[in-house]
Amino acid sequence: MLSCYFITALTQTDAAQEHPNIVLVMADDQGWGDMAYYGHPHLKTPHFDQAAATGLRFDRFYAAAPVCSPTRASVMTGRHPNRMGVFKWGYPMRPQETTIAEALKMAGYTTAHFGKWHLGSVRKTSPANPGNNGFDYWLSAPNFYDNDAVLSQQGVAVQTKGESSIVAADASLQWMREKTKQDQPFLAVVWFGSPHSPHRAIAADRAPYADQPEKLQHFYGEITGMDRAFGKIRNGLTELGIRENTILWYCSDNGALPKVGSTGGHRGNKGKVYEGGLLVPAILEWPARIPQSRITKMRCNTCDIYPTLLELVGVKVKNQAPLDGVSLVSLIDNKRSEKSRSMGFWDTSARGISTPSAAWMAELLAAQKQGKDLLPHVSSENAAKLPNPAYSLSTFTGHAAWIAGDWKLHRIAGGKKKVSWELYNLANDPKETADLLDKEPSRVKQMRGELSTWLKSVTRSLNGADYR
Repeated sequence: MLSCYFITALTQTDAAQEHPNIVLVMADDQGWGDMAYYGHPHLKTPHFDQAAATGLRFDRFYAAAPVCSPTRASVMTGRHPNRMGVFKWGYPMRPQETTIAEALKMAGYTTAHFGKWHLGSVRKTSPANPGNNGFDYWLSAPNFYDNDAVLSQQGVAVQTKGESSIVAADASLQWMREKTKQDQPFLAVVWFGSPHSPHRAIAADRAPYADQPEKLQHFYGEITGMDRAFGKIRNGLTELGIRENTILWYCSDNGALPKVGSTGGHRGNKGKVYEGGLLVPAILEWPARIPQSRITKMRCNTCDIYPTLLELVGVKVKNQAPLDGVSLVSLIDNKRSEKSRSMGFWDTSARGISTPSAAWMAELLAAQKQGKDLLPHVSSENAAKLPNPAYSLSTFTGHAAWIAGDWKLHRIAGGKKKVSWELYNLANDPKETADLLDKEPSRVKQMRGELSTWLKSVTRSLNGADYR
């Protein structure tokens, strides 16, 4: 990490008294419509429903990418994941990046990560583990994890017992309890492994869905288990006497799974740049600053989390690399209803990197029992390397999109360098069914230019321009 920081307004002593605690919670593969408060016909999510009814509910919240690892990188950095080479699942985050954990530590925060990491190896010597990305403590899995999972406790494999979401919730609450006694502001990142497949809900969480097919019983049950874990965190903050000045921000990492998940009627699903692959449920609770419930339809995304939190705690990063997110402080304070910047999305044609979490952690546990340790996986060892040769600034693979206000332009690169375009008005056509490309030539020209400029900026970052 090459950046320096300026801390404004508060000293570290003051920070313990004034800075809010921060808890970032994320689901794994929960779609926009996979919530009871959005009218799902079967799901029971009482704790999410309560949070949505008391805090700030985002009805147009986007994952930065339609798959897991890239979106997680966007939360950590406020930047589009392609800027740091996190194209698909399993790609490590570059250690040159400044993370939210590193920035908040400079404001006096203590930091911890619990649950799914998926931004690099969680072994001790990995440059891409949570500890080398600013987290003081971590109990993490390299990918999604199931019940009774083996997790990495700061590089040491440990056997846990219990439903996967509850394990992460309990561990985070134990850590928060310790930090509350120390009167130190904290950042706790809790990333559940549910409801990622294979779906293996415990019997108690399956029971409410006994009339559904077995695969849906498990899928719905995992979301119910996750809801219960989220409720445990909410109640725990109250029991600790810190809920009033704690930011609790919840979202998912990508759109709904095909066949079992719900996009709420939006086109596409996980892996697609259409609305169903990007729109996710999101809720922000902070009673001290958001005393009354609100619903916002402002289009926001996971890149916005980093700049929002930095502004709230008074941290400015010297020589900050280009951000794709914007601060939502004015939205939190109910002073803004429209986004100040357009949003870019880009799913390249790169293939994902297999990350068999259970097998890798079992392997590490077995090695430790023999008094041995294991090196990180090759992808993580090379996490800091820049592309050679550099990526072209004129050829962009895959599917990109640009959202400006209510308009969404799609750029779809096919074979033989053929590119097709689509344009939708999301206010009138949220399901993206009526292509208006031929009816809005001037708008298309402007948006194409903006998207091209952004794609070039992302590619320059990818090639290493931000680290020089």
